[in-house]
Amino acid sequence: MRVIGTAGHVDHGKSALIEALTGKHPDRLKEEQAREMTIELGFGWAKLPGGEEIGIVDVPGHRDFIENMLAGIGGVDAALLVIAADEGIMPQTQEHLAILDLLQISGGLIVLTKTDLASDSGWLDLLETDIRSAVSGTTLQAAPILRVSAKHKTGLTELLHALETILQNQPPRPDLNRPRLPIDRVFSLSGFGTVVTGTLLNGKFSIGDEVLILPSAQTGRIRGLQTHQKKTETVFPGSRAAINLSGIETEALQRGEVVVMKEPLHYQATRRVDAHLRLLNTTSAPLKHAAEVKLFVGASETMATLRLLDVEEAASGKNCWIQLELREPIVAARGDRYILRRPSPSETLGGGVIVDPQPKSRHKRFDAAILQALEALLQGKPADVLLEAALTLQAAPLKEIVSYSRLESTSAAEALKELFEAGSLIALEAGEISIDSAMLVMPLARWNLVTKRFLEIVNSHHLNFPLRAGIPREELKSKLGLNAKIYNACLSLLLKEQVLAETAQLIKNARHAIRFTEREQVQVQALMRAFEAQPFSPPSVKEAQAIAGAEIFQALIALDELTLVSTEVVFRKPDYQKMSEIIHDILKRQGAITLAEARDALTTSRKYAQAFLEHLDAVGITTRAGDARKLRQPA
Repeated sequence: MRVIGTAGHVDHGKSALIEALTGKHPDRLKEEQAREMTIELGFGWAKLPGGEEIGIVDVPGHRDFIENMLAGIGGVDAALLVIAADEGIMPQTQEHLAILDLLQISGGLIVLTKTDLASDSGWLDLLETDIRSAVSGTTLQAAPILRVSAKHKTGLTELLHALETILQNQPPRPDLNRPRLPIDRVFSLSGFGTVVTGTLLNGKFSIGDEVLILPSAQTGRIRGLQTHQKKTETVFPGSRAAINLSGIETEALQRGEVVVMKEPLHYQATRRVDAHLRLLNTTSAPLKHAAEVKLFVGASETMATLRLLDVEEAASGKNCWIQLELREPIVAARGDRYILRRPSPSETLGGGVIVDPQPKSRHKRFDAAILQALEALLQGKPADVLLEAALTLQAAPLKEIVSYSRLESTSAAEALKELFEAGSLIALEAGEISIDSAMLVMPLARWNLVTKRFLEIVNSHHLNFPLRAGIPREELKSKLGLNAKIYNACLSLLLKEQVLAETAQLIKNARHAIRFTEREQVQVQALMRAFEAQPFSPPSVKEAQAIAGAEIFQALIALDELTLVSTEVVFRKPDYQKMSEIIHDILKRQGAITLAEARDALTTSRKYAQAFLEHLDAVGITTRAGDARKLRQPA
């Protein structure tokens, strides 16, 4: 699931556009509807032409509510920068554009709304020229510009098609098996209790999971999950999710807190972060050491004291290293994007990336060693870079992952060792752990998903066909959609680990066993009585299926209770073994046996004797010698 967000100046038609796309106005508060001005975050969902549903976060455009805007825009996959055709670029257009650029939201569209109010197409052409100039050098510099009228419903289809194309080019949100959901809304529903919403990152949540709320350290359990107002058992990275929590009171939660797994605990609250800062060109005054600023990360905001580590003061448009001492604890991860604002006079100063969310100490300013270490973190720890490359490729030879990461060989070798020791990479086949190895590997997070999908398909087959031994190999491969090499490697490892088992090209859950119901047992007993009555001239395959049913018949073959010797002839296992002993004794005694002799020895008909002898030929026990059979000699 993908999530998009709106951005743009107040009264430029963001909410009206969302209503036109979704059929539902995103403003929830009576005050918003009365004033026709978005104050809080609004949410909706729409279906793209290809059928994919997307979540939509509608943000306030008024400068007084810019901080509410920041709570919702950080987790989006793409943005719609909305500009009204009758007004053009306005102050909050520029500020929102700057925020999108600082957050590095590269997927996006520029939407010219209210085109029905434009004087003529020439005016729109001039406006587009102004827009191109304004977005030059930002993440939206190549974004398509679309002309839309929410009032007349024009341009909406083209907008959805363009958005679908943008999202197809955005990489999927990674599942790092470390879920976190920054809370952007808290409320209570009658009969359900506490509900929180947000955009899920880095992993998945399922009903029943024990969770921890940070930084308040409250514990609870996931009672229910929804995406787009639809109940679901599991929510995945990138989803707009509503989580119904049990064990936690609504009044005890607030926007900006983060839902994480209780065990294992991958995150902790912090009161200090190291970060790389880019100041906007529009800052009104240089940023001084020890200045008071507002920090926005995820859905959280807190006051902070800014410490400049490599400059005396930060000038407009410059980059620098900073350490922030936070007034309130937050939850952040390396690589998170953030925004800094000046509290008074209120303005967006800049933003960047958090490189260390848990620095061990207060750094000494202008320390070359510290600055060098921060620079290395900005570029990414080798193990983190390599793991990201593996997550992107999903399954690949080690040498391809190393090449994709662009790491220097020594760093790559050390990173490989670290990842395998931590269990973050899974070897799908035997091989050497080296940067030149062709051994196929997969990141643990991806392996867990693949294993889950294998089991889902196999278990579903067992549920639908409980009397079958398993799902055919090729059918399983087709349903998984994996290429042959990766499929075979994954299957071999799951068989080796005894998660799955295989018999005669049929794959089953290693714990699966065929069990007959009481009614089916009656049919089995009726069939076995028919075999007992004439053990060497039993019912034919068709007759056996008529007595017990095709599914029970096939189950008895899978359980090795029956042995199929031809398309028409089948024997009970003990009778088959007795017949084999009789023929083997005759061959040992006289060296050969004819069809007539076999028929008489088995006191059966020519049909059964011939099918049995031809079966012995096929399995390599006997071989023909004219009109007779003799034991096959070892090669």
